[in-house]
Amino acid sequence: MDMSRRSVIAGATAVGVAAATAGTARAASRQPVRELFGTLADGTKVHRWSLENGGTRLKVLSYGGIVQSLEIPDRHGRHANVSLGYDNLAAYVAGTTFFGATIGRYGNRIAKGRFTLDGRTHQLSVNDGENSLHGGARGFDTRVWDVEGFTAGPDVGLHLYHTSVDGEMGYPGTLRAKVTFTLTRHGDWRIDYEATTDRPTVVNLTNHTYYNLAGEGSGGIHDHELTLRAARYTPTDAGLIPTGELARVAGTPFDFRRAKAVGRDIRAGHPQLVTAKGFDHNFVLDKGVTARPEHIATLRDPRSGRTLKIATDQPGVQFYSGNFLDGSLVGSSGRTYRQGDGLCLETQHFPDSPNQPSFPSTVLRPGQTYRTTTIHSFGV
Repeated sequence: MDMSRRSVIAGATAVGVAAATAGTARAASRQPVRELFGTLADGTKVHRWSLENGGTRLKVLSYGGIVQSLEIPDRHGRHANVSLGYDNLAAYVAGTTFFGATIGRYGNRIAKGRFTLDGRTHQLSVNDGENSLHGGARGFDTRVWDVEGFTAGPDVGLHLYHTSVDGEMGYPGTLRAKVTFTLTRHGDWRIDYEATTDRPTVVNLTNHTYYNLAGEGSGGIHDHELTLRAARYTPTDAGLIPTGELARVAGTPFDFRRAKAVGRDIRAGHPQLVTAKGFDHNFVLDKGVTARPEHIATLRDPRSGRTLKIATDQPGVQFYSGNFLDGSLVGSSGRTYRQGDGLCLETQHFPDSPNQPSFPSTVLRPGQTYRTTTIHSFGV
């Protein structure tokens, strides 16, 4: 065999080995990675799981099912963490902001922490004035979830499991919840929620990630441009409980049907903005409850070019503009969070639905399975 042929074969072999090695490396990089994040006072270990796929990097804690970091690239391909959070477990345990948490049994508020179902009144844990917020004083955001990593074809993800016993935080029935976080090959972050119960109960699961598409700790989000496919919203009373009205957004600061800066009208003096110190309202999605997720929101940061598109099958989304961040919290970058340094877009059923017969029902009965999906798509 002449030297030139031998060189070609050797070169081809090297390329084949390199390609196989690269393929193995890519496959390995998609495997969920677990590491110890901290230990609770009772000795329970909390782990952090890392996922990477399609240019998106996601880190999730077993404590609270918390999104601790979400990194996506900007228009120049530079990654930044776009979710607010902490770099240590103690801050999450002490915190009251629900940074990145999986929320349950009931996302948002229930008036006076009380509802009646099938003629029986249930008193819930009250943790927001006289109301119950995000499941009560020890909601799902404070529980250590069982977590399993998985790969499925080109996708990678986590299954999170929690069993909420009958009477926990006042809720009836033993609720078995499963939340699946998936990163697709396109870099989309998909959340699938499931739950079953052995007694009639109410359930409304969501995720409470605070976004700043310019990067966590980089400053305010008032220049972010937001579009919401919602012609109505639910005004609230002084306790941020819906009044029952489905008010039109037309002609008000709540009109995001066309893209506009979050801060454009936030100081307009509208009574609802004064009460909530900004936006903290449920928007009634035009599509209502749907069989499959449909696009309902787009968020864009002009500086970085990053965009977030959200699709859901839920009838509502809570838009919260970070009104109660007061500069006393130090985030994962070592910088403080001030009012308006992050915003939430929590897909959901409406607040206080168990007490509002005209709102879509959140009742779950034995033999039924609660299922809902939200998809976050990132781009530039």
